[in-house]
Amino acid sequence: QVQLVESGGGSVQAGASLRLSCAASGRTFSSYNMGWFRQAPGKEREFVARISSGLNRYYTDSVKGRFTISRHNAKNTVYLQMNSLKPEDTAVYYCAARRQNYGPEDYWGQGTQVTVSS
Repeated sequence: QVQLVESGGGSVQAGASLRLSCAASGRTFSSYNMGWFRQAPGKEREFVARISSGLNRYYTDSVKGRFTISRHNAKNTVYLQMNSLKPEDTAVYYCAARRQNYGPEDYWGQGTQVTVSS
């Protein structure tokens, strides 16, 4: 069982930066593929970024060049650095973990709110 706890959300103005953190329990963190997802009001949850156990990184098009995903395996933590934030980035951001390279996520965090005002 893996528990994920997000932090770092908040309310900022457009153009600002935030760094989200996701702390994971367990001894096998380094073997998991970690991801960030978000859900805006009235919309479905969508993929934002992923970092594999082998440190390959993937991003949805709307955040490329602005967001950076990273991980610190010794701290069991994955980060999402968000720069040049836009109002359309407003959402609840969720951390997720997946053992396999493909398929559904195995574990989810509780989410952290990010609000960007214009």
